[in-house]
Amino acid sequence: MANSSTSIAEFVLHCAVALEQKSLIIAVVSFIYITTFLGNTLVILVIISNHQLQTPMFFYIGALAAIDLVTCNTLIPRMLTVMIFNFFPVPYGACILQIFVASHLQALLTLHLSLMAVDRYVAVVHPLQYPALVTNKTVLTGFVISNLIGAAIIIPLTIFATELHFCQTNVLPYCICDFATMVHISCTDDPKYLAYVSSCSFVLGVGPLVLILSSYSRIVQEALQISSVEGKKKVFSTCVTHLLVVGTFYIPILLSYTLPGLGIPLSTEIYNTMDMIGNIIPPMMNPIIYSFRNNEIKSGIYKLFKAMKMSPDVGRTEKTQN
Repeated sequence: MANSSTSIAEFVLHCAVALEQKSLIIAVVSFIYITTFLGNTLVILVIISNHQLQTPMFFYIGALAAIDLVTCNTLIPRMLTVMIFNFFPVPYGACILQIFVASHLQALLTLHLSLMAVDRYVAVVHPLQYPALVTNKTVLTGFVISNLIGAAIIIPLTIFATELHFCQTNVLPYCICDFATMVHISCTDDPKYLAYVSSCSFVLGVGPLVLILSSYSRIVQEALQISSVEGKKKVFSTCVTHLLVVGTFYIPILLSYTLPGLGIPLSTEIYNTMDMIGNIIPPMMNPIIYSFRNNEIKSGIYKLFKAMKMSPDVGRTEKTQN
């Protein structure tokens, strides 16, 4: 690009990964995409097809699966395309749109995970009040409010992206369109942009994370009062696995966004790796942690596959009778 250019028609994505590791990374990311897509789609189908599962807890799980499904389809296909072809031109408007969608999904996920933690807190600590406090309506209301909060925080970020000017390059050394990376290659020297990223990370990251940790710590305290050893092990196992998913999402994302805003530089490869881990690993793990370990979900999956297996037999029987 000419040094005098201040507006561009497209960005070129260039995923900064080591050449000797590229084939392995492509294979791993492809496996993650297939697993994430199938796992979350299955969870949604089971909850929709089984009326007994249409309760607040499973609505939370279904909404989480929907968020994960949209996230994986928004990010991973473009990541794979960039890594396979080594570069990928993206129209300016499409890049800005992906920044908004990806950032909004991250914000929504942090808020939704905190709501799920509060739901488990109420269920364990105040079981008698749970039916009155948590209903399908409150779950839907919480999901809508989370979307509105996320949009209110992310829209200014998207507007900031349109203010950036580029005079040296339009190549983003990242697998997807990313605001912080865009700021680094721009010629706009204003600290407000990365400062806003750090502020968003703090508000949407630290706040919900404190709420999640507080909820689970209270659940653990309640579990210690359970006389049954098996009951304690079950609660502790649930808390540990849930916190594992939360940590896998929060730690890389918080560090990748907060550190640059605080003036601590990260290499392109480290930034790419941290952001990829935070964005694509949790959507794959969530169905396993939150859904497939649940007896009702497992029973629903069995019934769904049983019904699918019987359908061809029913069709053949009807055809024979005709």
